[in-house]
Amino acid sequence: MKLSVVQLAIAILFLGSVSQAQVTCDSIAGIAGSYLNSGTENSIFISDGQVYRAFLQDDEAAEFNTTFFGGSTYRIAVSAGQRADYVIFEIWDEQDMLLFSNVDQSNAPYWDFKITSTMQCKIQTRLDPNKKSSGCAILLIGFEKSTY
Repeated sequence: MKLSVVQLAIAILFLGSVSQAQVTCDSIAGIAGSYLNSGTENSIFISDGQVYRAFLQDDEAAEFNTTFFGGSTYRIAVSAGQRADYVIFEIWDEQDMLLFSNVDQSNAPYWDFKITSTMQCKIQTRLDPNKKSSGCAILLIGFEKSTY
């Protein structure tokens, strides 16, 4: 199969843009990771090992499903770039009841909470349209490491 010069140029441009987007999302994941232990003097939060990422535009939202286990303390950390307030996230229970929204905390990049009984939840993320119109949004879930 022969590629024309134009097809080859388009392929190179496409691969370059995919590679650049990966680098950008990876650096944003590092910012979100820094929030896992921000402001904690006596607590250590361990990532659940997943990096929840989505490329969002305009009013799009990404939804991630997870299980929170009773008796555990968690931290949700989010980022979409250098500013701490780019991402809006909400936690909903199985009955679609809103449990938390960081909008009420000026789009804070993380939130700590304790779960008393195991529950399924969905976490929705979107970009604050007043601050950023498109980009990679990263969400991390950490659980507090036991000190015993």
